[in-house]
Amino acid sequence: MKFIKYVKQEIEVIKDRDPAIKSTMEVFLYPSFKAILKYRKAHKLYEKGHFYRARKISQKTARKTGIEIHPGARIGEGLFIDHGHGVVIGETAIIGNNVTLYQGVTLGGTGKEHGKRHPTLGNNIMVGAGAKILGSVTIGDNCKIGAGSVVVKNVPANCTVVGVPGRIVVRDDIRIMNDLDQVNLPDPVMNEIDKLKEENSRLKLCVHKMEADLEEERAHKLADIESEGD
Repeated sequence: MKFIKYVKQEIEVIKDRDPAIKSTMEVFLYPSFKAILKYRKAHKLYEKGHFYRARKISQKTARKTGIEIHPGARIGEGLFIDHGHGVVIGETAIIGNNVTLYQGVTLGGTGKEHGKRHPTLGNNIMVGAGAKILGSVTIGDNCKIGAGSVVVKNVPANCTVVGVPGRIVVRDDIRIMNDLDQVNLPDPVMNEIDKLKEENSRLKLCVHKMEADLEEERAHKLADIESEGD
């Protein structure tokens, strides 16, 4: 991708996804802009077999921006890394188009795999702050990964995932695209707690009814004994 084309595209991406931006010139201050630009350069070197030079660029960029993108990763158009400190993208990671990553996101390996050992992300995906996607898993198009989630299994398209380990809480309900709301996500743990509370209340009612029936039965037996004595 030519530099001018990249700059124009990134300006539009950042303006669209970051409400804090006030002017076009601010784009040049964004760590995301610098990190992805350097990644493009390093990736070209990596593909030509200049591994040391590619890694040198990526490591220098990581120290300056806090964003570590391995030059071997394959990244589509429209990637936006908001804030970005602590973001790590592994060597065999594949990222589709129009993907947004927030600070602290890791697209990493598990330390047990060889070859393709990092995640594959489809198109139109949002990964919340601090989320970890580990191993050679695939995240389908139009997915949302909630902040702090840990995903170690494949996720089908059009899903919302939250929790540790990550659980699918929405699937094919609505198409998730350009939806960056990280607050109004379902909480599967709280949902399970609510279910346990309901079950506990139901069991208490059953126990109370059984106790009342037993008490009534004792009263009848006592009455029968007294009547026989008379």
